[in-house]
Amino acid sequence: MFQLLGPVEWTVRGHAADLGSAKQRTVLAALLVDAGRLVPWPTLIDRVWDQAPATDARGVLYTYVNRIRRILEQARTSGDLTRRTVALTRRTGGYALEMEPDLVDLHRFRALVMTAYDQRLPDDERSELLREALALWDGPALADLPGTWAARMRETWSRQRLDAAVQWGRAELRLGRPEEVIGPAGELAAGYPFAEPLAGVLIRALAAAGRHAEALDTYAGVRAHLVDKLGAEPGPELREIHQAILRGSPSAGTRRPREARAARPVPAQLPAEVPAFVGRESELAALTALSRPARPPVMGVVVVSGTAGVGKSALVVRWAHRARADFPDGQLYVNLRGYDPRRPVPAADALAGLLAALGVPAPDAPADTDERSARYRTEISGRRMLVVLDNASSVEHVRPLLPGTPSCVVVVTSRDSLAGLVALHGARRLDLDLLPAPDASALLRALVGGRVEQEPGAAAALARQCARLPLALRIAAELASARPASPLSELVAELADQRRRLDLLDAGGDPRAAVRAVFSWSYRRLPADAARAFRLLGLHPGPDLDPGAAAALIGVPPDDARRLLGLLAHAHLIGPARAAGHGMHDLLRAYATDLAHTEDSEADRQAARRRLADHYRDDAGWLAFGV
Repeated sequence: MFQLLGPVEWTVRGHAADLGSAKQRTVLAALLVDAGRLVPWPTLIDRVWDQAPATDARGVLYTYVNRIRRILEQARTSGDLTRRTVALTRRTGGYALEMEPDLVDLHRFRALVMTAYDQRLPDDERSELLREALALWDGPALADLPGTWAARMRETWSRQRLDAAVQWGRAELRLGRPEEVIGPAGELAAGYPFAEPLAGVLIRALAAAGRHAEALDTYAGVRAHLVDKLGAEPGPELREIHQAILRGSPSAGTRRPREARAARPVPAQLPAEVPAFVGRESELAALTALSRPARPPVMGVVVVSGTAGVGKSALVVRWAHRARADFPDGQLYVNLRGYDPRRPVPAADALAGLLAALGVPAPDAPADTDERSARYRTEISGRRMLVVLDNASSVEHVRPLLPGTPSCVVVVTSRDSLAGLVALHGARRLDLDLLPAPDASALLRALVGGRVEQEPGAAAALARQCARLPLALRIAAELASARPASPLSELVAELADQRRRLDLLDAGGDPRAAVRAVFSWSYRRLPADAARAFRLLGLHPGPDLDPGAAAALIGVPPDDARRLLGLLAHAHLIGPARAAGHGMHDLLRAYATDLAHTEDSEADRQAARRRLADHYRDDAGWLAFGV
């Protein structure tokens, strides 16, 4: 079995294989985390070099992969591998370890824990499964690996270990076996002094075993540590256990956790669904699939990304209302205002709101952001909850708000691709595109009514003018509704001029709905060189362009152009077009062109057009010579 829950090792027929240097073991660990699945090579490089790769990181990675492959081959040829083959294969864009996940202790642990969390299981079976899962641990995870990725995985998996230990301890207490709990819980609690649920299990076990003085001393020690380090009193569950022991209540050690949590609030913070929601059935189904517990189970994180106004929040809220029955302990929602006229919500403020919704009084919320985050993870641990983090600006905006328990699902919306959440936290991504043409027409029909049927050609043209962008379609529908006596074709004629189109689609000056204003929040976050590139790309006359044309238009070397295109793509200000190309929908192009005419000089615009013309003329010349 491959071991990640301790030092990184591979035991074959009772012997530990030599896995090479720390970097090579990190490559192996980065592949084992996603056993059986493709790991793109940029993700591998990020995990191994902490997003600061060596000069020839891809070549070095290739060397490590070949060495690992040889280790596997040697085990196979010597007969040390059974039919359960382990093979390192190269796929398009990356590498995969072709193997059954339960050959890795991490995946075995998670599978056992997920099975044990089935509420239909009797406690004796649950306890056995969790005991087996916890026995797989041999110290801190990835204990011999340096680096940020390893540290983050270590922290995340440690939380899962704590959750499993708490559930095991509670099952043992319900079975009347407190003495079984005291030793393991005490040993683990010594390393995690802020883990209140684990401390609660230990204190209950001591009380149930008749060791009331030790139980009270343990509570006092936990409380002193929390007050000293976090400036906060213990949470309501721990305080309740303490009071029960002081009263001499026999239930202090045996009360079921569901009863102990009965007074906890069940937040239902989802905002109302947007009216006249149309289409997106495949995306809703994809969200359901992505949010289901993974095999092996991990905390589900889904990132819904896309350009401004494409309907990310509307989609997630729609899905969340459909799925709320799957989250009986509540649904939390935070608008992080990452792209908003007002400043983004700081993580500390967001955590304060989340803690209040989870029943933590404001005076008990720690002042420090990291400590608030730890308290938040403690409060949400083991609860089956949905957390919607809307309108995030960056990975750092989101990271403190992630629970540490596989019982929760987190859905994040952002205009940024949030690649770090995928690379470091195993998030799954759903990129939201423009509405398909039939759905765009259906949305107009739902908002405008029978006039769409009366003028199907004008309605189709209006959908095209709005670039099939839901926000623009809704604003255009409002313009049409305000003119009930005018034909749709009249509005289409007014929107024919692209620059005037942005003025008309201003939603009465509402900065959260006006198309130009909504685009501007993405544009203003760009570095200066990327902002200039965006403006100049708007001057391109065609629907899409390749990196060579982009380099000519911007006036930079090809490598710089690729970097700038990458920044714009991450911000969803450009999108993929034909093979190796990029494009903008009409409204973004109109916005970029408008900016070019207001922020760049006529000389700069003319120079960009000349460079583009020279580029295409040179390309045509080479083609004419058959090169």
